[in-house]
Amino acid sequence: MGSLNSYVSDVARKAKAASLISATLSSREKNRVLLEVVRLLELGKKSIRQQNERDLRRAEERKLSPALIDRLTLTPQRIEEISGGVQAVARLDDPIGKVLARWKRPNGLSISKVTVPLGVILIIYESRPNVTSECASLCLKSGNAVILRGGSEAFHSNQALVHVYHQALQKFSLPLACVSFVTVTDHRAVDLFLKLEDQINLVIPRGGEALIRRVAHGSRIPVIKHYQGVCHIYIDEKADLPQALRIALNAKCQRPATCNAMETLLVHEKIASRFLPVLGRGLRKAGCEVRGDRETCRILPWAKPARSQDWGREFLDKILAIRTVPDLDAAISHIQTYGSAHTDGIVTRDRLRARRFVERVDSSSVMVNASTRFSDGFQYGFGAEIGISTDKIHARGPMGLDGLASYKYVVEGHGQIRE
Repeated sequence: MGSLNSYVSDVARKAKAASLISATLSSREKNRVLLEVVRLLELGKKSIRQQNERDLRRAEERKLSPALIDRLTLTPQRIEEISGGVQAVARLDDPIGKVLARWKRPNGLSISKVTVPLGVILIIYESRPNVTSECASLCLKSGNAVILRGGSEAFHSNQALVHVYHQALQKFSLPLACVSFVTVTDHRAVDLFLKLEDQINLVIPRGGEALIRRVAHGSRIPVIKHYQGVCHIYIDEKADLPQALRIALNAKCQRPATCNAMETLLVHEKIASRFLPVLGRGLRKAGCEVRGDRETCRILPWAKPARSQDWGREFLDKILAIRTVPDLDAAISHIQTYGSAHTDGIVTRDRLRARRFVERVDSSSVMVNASTRFSDGFQYGFGAEIGISTDKIHARGPMGLDGLASYKYVVEGHGQIRE
């Protein structure tokens, strides 16, 4: 345990020192590093995929679920998407050094509110290697240092991606600790990092509910979190049904293992007999299981009866809970009871109903006539996201560059003293 303590302390200490340098970098210097990462990702595709194959072989041996293996896999297209995400971050406005407000006091003091980096950010995550690059690029652009602690199932993939960032940092004589990677897989290391409030300024856990709750419970450092992604879509009686069909199938089936995939569909009872048979054919074709209330099972005889625990459940799989509701208020009440404040949506042509839904559903993202799958930093134009927060303090929803900045007050005078 002594050597583990030393290792963790050393990583945090070096990251803290690096953050003092990264905080002073100009936009041009930060973008140079990011564009070099893009170039190296293109050159290193083969090596990255080879390392990813090592993780995939081990995942098969460990009999991980198909959903987890999908999240772990780096196809050529996904590496291109990673590269595109870094390019997008490089193109974004620098969030640091912005003057948010400036005013003058009667005594002549000039006060400015100016954005600054947070410092050192610890990211604890599972499965998805693309998180490595997303977090590294966002932290670099926002002048923060990052400590990346990925899951053991993606160890070699993550290490390959961090190597790319280290090559880019080295080229411009910047500390490698601007992007640190935890090379020990001992779970006790996480507990040790979470106690270093003097060196680490923010913790962002990305993964399953058990991981996030463990981190939030054990941390002395502020934590950005969302526990679950129990996302709903309500199909109103005044919905455009072909549009509703496309949205529902996309929200559930495009990538069901993501936190912004729909888990429960609410359908107005007046259109259920017209809508559900068509939707059901699409779901069956996609291999999606349905767990429905009594009316849903009457319309779709092949559906399984939903149990009470299926409402408010994050399946992260090709399983969808469906409930018919008598009106908009019943749909809102269901979401208020079972939702996780992540992402919920309505499909309707009635603008007043849409407005009522938006006003009363208190989720970090509320969709009107759009798939819940858009609840994502890249899709919101953030370049990428560092995480998603369902809290209301500091950051909420997909958290991009702006969420990685704090501010300080700069007060300028000409000899004033307080009487």
